[in-house]
Amino acid sequence: MSSSSPSQIDVQIRWLIRRDMPEVLRIEQESFEFPWTEEDFLCCLRQRNCIGMVAERDHQIVGFMIYELHKARLNILNFCVAPEFRRQGVGTQMIVRLIDKLSQQRRKEILLEVRERNLDAQMFFKTQSFRAVKVLRSYYDDTTEDAYIMQFRLNQSQMLEADFSPANRISEYDAA
Repeated sequence: MSSSSPSQIDVQIRWLIRRDMPEVLRIEQESFEFPWTEEDFLCCLRQRNCIGMVAERDHQIVGFMIYELHKARLNILNFCVAPEFRRQGVGTQMIVRLIDKLSQQRRKEILLEVRERNLDAQMFFKTQSFRAVKVLRSYYDDTTEDAYIMQFRLNQSQMLEADFSPANRISEYDAA
């Protein structure tokens, strides 16, 4: 992705490897009131359907995402950009990469949970065409805070049109 404005920086997005963990943990701890531990990351990444990716600039990790592969969707489990690199296009580049994976893998949606108090994340994902689709009451173990399930649907407008189009040739004649 090329720089389109002075505030946009280019990053390389690659698989998360073991030696990235100290930088990932630093970003996690600087960013969240209830951060994941190293064991949380490792436990998750040991799962067969769980993938970690990092955004790197000049050999420095500036963001990461952990997501799960499911048959028809991807679930973002953890997503973060280092505080000093926010609002510079890093998160957008990571989301674009994830959306590209949807079409390559014939999946149609991305889901994630966002804390009700995490307005920055809600607004960021809204700018990436995600929308809140459900509230999970008292979702978190560490607080009584609710979570919003946010969803991105591939080809949203085409899917909506398909819902209202005839299902087969016979129904075309019925509609006429």
